Amino acid sequence: MVRTPLTPEERERGERLGQLLRRARGDRSMVEVAAAAGLSAETLRKIETGRAPTPAFFTVAAVAAVLGLSMDELAVSCAGARAAA
Repeated sequence: MVRTPLTPEERERGERLGQLLRRARGDRSMVEVAAAAGLSAETLRKIETGRAPTPAFFTVAAVAAVLGLSMDELAVSCAGARAAA
């Protein structure tokens, strides 16, 4: 299966998601948060750095729950300026 290349907007949204999750993680270690969410530290690292700009919904939901973020907050924060216009 060939994956369609991501648009610049999709990449930017993934970067915003990663930045938001990184800020919310604060001083907690990546390993601690990843383990609590049931995923590998490498997966969380890829999401935080934007190398995995389109993580699965349930992955994002698990990390958000561990960090105390609502999915609504993530959706608004990651939507960007285009969606707000």
